[in-house]
Amino acid sequence: MSQSDLRALFRSNDRELKAVDFFADRQDEWATAAASLIRHTQRTRDPSFDVEDLESPRRNVLVFYGVGGIGKSTLSRGLAEHLTTGDPQRSDWPPLAQEVGKVIPVRVDLSRAVGSDFESLILALRLAVAEIGRPMPAFDIAFQRYWSQNHPGESLDEYMRLRTWFNKFPGARSLPDQMQSALADVAQAVAFPGTVGALAGQGLMSVVRGLREHRNQLRTLAKCRRLADLLEAEPDLEALSYYSHLLAWDLSQLPEKRAVTLAVLLDTFEDVGDRVHRDLERLIQRMAWLMPNALFIVTGRNRLEWAEGKLEGQLDWAGRDFWPLLVGGATDEPRQHIVGYLSADDCEAYLSERLTVNDQPLIDEATRTLITRNSRGLPLYLDLAVMRFLDLYRRHGRIPTSHEFNLDFPALAARTFRDLTPEVRRALRAVSLLGSFSVELASATAGLDHDAPVLELIERPFIDEDRETLWPYRLHDLIREAVREADSISEDRWSPADWKRAATRAFEAYGGEAAGNRSQLVAALRQGMILARDYALDLGWLEEAAFRYVNDFVWEPIDLPDRPENRGRAQDEISSAPEALAIALTAIAQRQNRHRGQTVEQLRNVLESGQLPESLLELPIYFLAECERDLGNLRQSMEGMQQVANSGGRLASTAARGLVHLARRIGHFHEVLSAAERLGLEGRRDRVLGDLWWTQGNITLACSSYAASRDEAIRLGQPGEAALSQACVAFAAGFQDRARATEQIARADALLAGVSLRWAEIHTRAAELLRDAGIAADLPDRADALAETARESGLTSSVAYIRFAACLHAVVLDAPDLLADARAQLRTCIRGKEFAYLAELTYLAAGHEPPSELPLAQWLDGSEQVRVRWRAIVEDRRREAAVRREE
Repeated sequence: MSQSDLRALFRSNDRELKAVDFFADRQDEWATAAASLIRHTQRTRDPSFDVEDLESPRRNVLVFYGVGGIGKSTLSRGLAEHLTTGDPQRSDWPPLAQEVGKVIPVRVDLSRAVGSDFESLILALRLAVAEIGRPMPAFDIAFQRYWSQNHPGESLDEYMRLRTWFNKFPGARSLPDQMQSALADVAQAVAFPGTVGALAGQGLMSVVRGLREHRNQLRTLAKCRRLADLLEAEPDLEALSYYSHLLAWDLSQLPEKRAVTLAVLLDTFEDVGDRVHRDLERLIQRMAWLMPNALFIVTGRNRLEWAEGKLEGQLDWAGRDFWPLLVGGATDEPRQHIVGYLSADDCEAYLSERLTVNDQPLIDEATRTLITRNSRGLPLYLDLAVMRFLDLYRRHGRIPTSHEFNLDFPALAARTFRDLTPEVRRALRAVSLLGSFSVELASATAGLDHDAPVLELIERPFIDEDRETLWPYRLHDLIREAVREADSISEDRWSPADWKRAATRAFEAYGGEAAGNRSQLVAALRQGMILARDYALDLGWLEEAAFRYVNDFVWEPIDLPDRPENRGRAQDEISSAPEALAIALTAIAQRQNRHRGQTVEQLRNVLESGQLPESLLELPIYFLAECERDLGNLRQSMEGMQQVANSGGRLASTAARGLVHLARRIGHFHEVLSAAERLGLEGRRDRVLGDLWWTQGNITLACSSYAASRDEAIRLGQPGEAALSQACVAFAAGFQDRARATEQIARADALLAGVSLRWAEIHTRAAELLRDAGIAADLPDRADALAETARESGLTSSVAYIRFAACLHAVVLDAPDLLADARAQLRTCIRGKEFAYLAELTYLAAGHEPPSELPLAQWLDGSEQVRVRWRAIVEDRRREAAVRREE
């Protein structure tokens, strides 16, 4: 399990010195993993186990969690390696019990630094089982459909060849052939020529028809009950996450002699679980649920929260009923375990075997004992101690004595700090200000005109490196704290003014980075606000960056970590402009995943703090007005929008569009048309017109207006606006051509995958209701569920549109009782004139006269023309429903 420790090896000329990266035993953790595999395989081999059972609680997740620097990643790597070799390479980790059978491990690092995505994760699982040497037919044909749709013109073989990470899997070379074999077999079974591209158009229809008819040639695949449905679904990222069910099914079909257990090791899970929207975590949890025959071994800093009911809505399966062994106090395996500090015996073994000369420990027993005592079992301390030992050994040509290691962790870090050259110490102080950094950022922050000190610094063991991240280097958090403490007593320590000058240099350097792409903007914004807050810097470039951030509708989390001195302070207490800006941006971003009322409260606190400069006030005022609109508080919303529009600032045109939306809500359509023409491209004129045209029954005109808005946003590189406009295209298309609506819904889902827009997500689901109006018998129940989702987010307009879709469904069916119930639900959304036009439309579409007490809208060409157009929409849908019934 050991490998050469090159850093240690190249710190001495001693030819007899042997340095190895020794992994302390962690016997208890290995025993837990082994016991979990035994219990897991016992369950999966029970005759009652059914891989297609989607309702039974899951008991296939083992969790190891603990503090940073404790050795979780080392444990994860050790488990993967030991499960791979199968034979014991050390006496303290015995082999697995024979009853477990063959285990195929696959380990994936989920850290933000690595940048792993779900596609890479599921591809890694398929690569791992490729060593079995046979296709996974259900998964392979679905995955090929996904691949051809999402990677047009790019072969899987070429994709993996260009990404060397995949080459570590033994099955990397054989996987493309296995998948082609699966496709060829299916193509032959349905008498369809060719393999590549067969799962599209007529080829796809032939396969699905063959599966549903249980043809002899496809009888084995037809046993996979959900394969046909997954092949018919749009092959996007959501569908890909469900393909893990197909892989589980394929594995369950292996002959007994070739049966395997897949062990999926997911490391650095805190970088998934701590993300505000939990999008990747939701996909991973879905994979774990859909693969009950695989054991998932999770390592991270925090307990896994899947058994917590509070995550319901963010995850598909949240609560103790779904994950009984992830609940605190569970006794069966697999469950959650804290990774403790190393035992004294572990530390002794580590120090004895890390550095040796002629197979004897280089570090003497007294020194090992002292280091072990002072380390308190923290692996990072041991690593620093070894590095210091080697430095002293090299510098003085003698074995260091034990008294040189009578240091606690801060003292050891301080001693390590003092052993650096002055310029490297300067660089270390500088990077302690930075979350992550590049050589250029570090040199700029340190005020150096050359990079050599930084280049020397990044070779130290306390600097982590990941070349796949934006800024590849990061100082370990424990060292960051120790540097600050050590600097308070060092001879060349920095004064508070020195620290502020360095922070200013870092702030300016991040400002340069913020001018780049979206990833650079968000990363620089986050780091820049921390520096501005902690060192009382002027906002400077942060103002421009904040407006760029909100303009794209992507909404990455931007919240700042608390300063230690602020812990325990009232949450609504805001003491600086950077803090106010950070809270405002965080509230604006998080409104996509929480009730708008919470956002209103936070934005009011920001405004009441008086910390923001006048040039930034329009930011919280506008989004406060937007939330008030969503909550149905029309007067407050109109006042805020008008204030921003009158200011003539950056958001004036956006606020002007907001006023138009409010006019449309109360049915003042002539006012909407007049104002829309004045908005221009910046005010999203085309999208506003689309909103107007569908209410008048001009569906074709609405779709073309929305599409123009989408295309313009794509041309300008505005993914959020493009996704929002496409959701509107899907909504409008839902009134007419059902096939086209399905295509537009799929495109909306694809564009929304890269942004966070709760309203647009719900609007797209409402488009599905419109598409199915008069067709799907379960539409009222679906509408109720979606309306509740919208209500939980405080989206009153979404609730109104959903209730309108349910009314349209009843009109098409000509079901008076159903229509009466649906109208009653819609009336709960009406406040005075607001959304009264939707209720009026339900009467016009049904050919009825609206009741006298209902406020009537100001239709562009009169209510009679609107009645004619909506009656035509209803009759078209009735004819389509009749054709479907005849089929």
